[in-house]
Amino acid sequence: MKVLSIFLLIVILGSCNAVQKKADEKSVLTDEQLLDSVQYQTFQYFWDGAEPTSGLARERIHMDNVYPRNDQDIITLGGSGFGVMAVLVGVERGWITREQALKRFQKNVDYLAKADRFYGAWPHWLNGPTGKVAPFSKKDDGGDLVETAFMIQGLLTVAEYFKDGNEEEKQLVKDIQKLWEEVEWDWYTQGGKDVLYWHWSPNYGWEMNFPVGGYNECLIMYVLAASSPTHPIQPAAYHKGWAGNGRIAEDTVFYGLNTVLDFYEHNDDPIGPLFWAHYSYLGLNPKGLSDRYADYWELNTNHAMIHYKYCLDNPEGFEGYGEKQWGLTSSYSMRGYAGHRPGRDLGVITPTAALSSFPYTPKESMQHLDYLYNEADSLIGKYGPYDAYSHSNNWYLPRYLAIDQGPIPVMIENYRTGLLWKLFMKNGDVQKGLKALDFEIDFE
Repeated sequence: MKVLSIFLLIVILGSCNAVQKKADEKSVLTDEQLLDSVQYQTFQYFWDGAEPTSGLARERIHMDNVYPRNDQDIITLGGSGFGVMAVLVGVERGWITREQALKRFQKNVDYLAKADRFYGAWPHWLNGPTGKVAPFSKKDDGGDLVETAFMIQGLLTVAEYFKDGNEEEKQLVKDIQKLWEEVEWDWYTQGGKDVLYWHWSPNYGWEMNFPVGGYNECLIMYVLAASSPTHPIQPAAYHKGWAGNGRIAEDTVFYGLNTVLDFYEHNDDPIGPLFWAHYSYLGLNPKGLSDRYADYWELNTNHAMIHYKYCLDNPEGFEGYGEKQWGLTSSYSMRGYAGHRPGRDLGVITPTAALSSFPYTPKESMQHLDYLYNEADSLIGKYGPYDAYSHSNNWYLPRYLAIDQGPIPVMIENYRTGLLWKLFMKNGDVQKGLKALDFEIDFE
């Protein structure tokens, strides 16, 4: 009996050693494998996870199946604009065929043509099965020009991809052009004022009263509004409304870097959340782009590096912050959705912040990507890194948001090949609009 016990102990110890050896030999993904993995998984949010009626992006996907307001069927227009660009990444990476993408885009465009619009602008949210507006808030039940701009940015990129294709593809391009030309950007100047307004409601008119000025995520809206072949704004709306007659260029220095533009317009913090460096620049290439107010490559690179340096400094002493864990942006948190940034820091890291900054901070972004997949894989799910986490609060949820997942595959592709930048910047209307606003373009 004693001999048998000793034998069993040897077997158990041997098994434990074998398991430990296997764990120790866990394969570490190379940089290229890491990039492929995160792009593929985040692309799948928009392919496999799409709302079935429209083929567009769900506002959120919660793997724990707990949803606020039972909104599993809510479509986000901005996230869908990011999503159509992610689908192009899927084609170029060989995960789907060109024909599959075409069918999906046809479905998207047919749906958008029939969905609720308000002077050509879609609302922030649509009810997926019906195509009717789903109010984002009580008075936000009409046109959302910013979300519409994100959608149009994506659609124009798709059109450039297919414009020299077969007859079916050329018809898709015509259908996209029609949607583009139907957006009444000039209506959203509220009768010709020198500024664009974010919202208009059929029930509340202009009561939300949100003129868009000072630097934030909305640059693409002004560029597209000036680029419209049918309903363009006057350049004064950009220079007076957006740029405040030059006040936008009153920058500051934070962590030894110029902010380049004024981030104080709508908050008291010296720098904004990192999505400001992403949303407008999924198609609009900041490299070599400048106007009388900024060099946009310097602007975005400094923005990302300030976040990195802030997390290295870690003035609040949050657990985990450092070279491998950095980047603050609007996302989920322990307190619900929150606008994380230096000055408003809850100890929450949001992976999209660093990952979507790859073009600006490739080394620093790779450090975070390596941490997520090679060291902290519990933070990774079916559609890539979960939305946010906090080691200080021992918190994360297996949940995703379209507006956070979407920039990841797109900006990483821009870092790797420049694909989406090259496509969008080829658009003739966009080139005319940039010229009208006195932008200079110097692409190598």
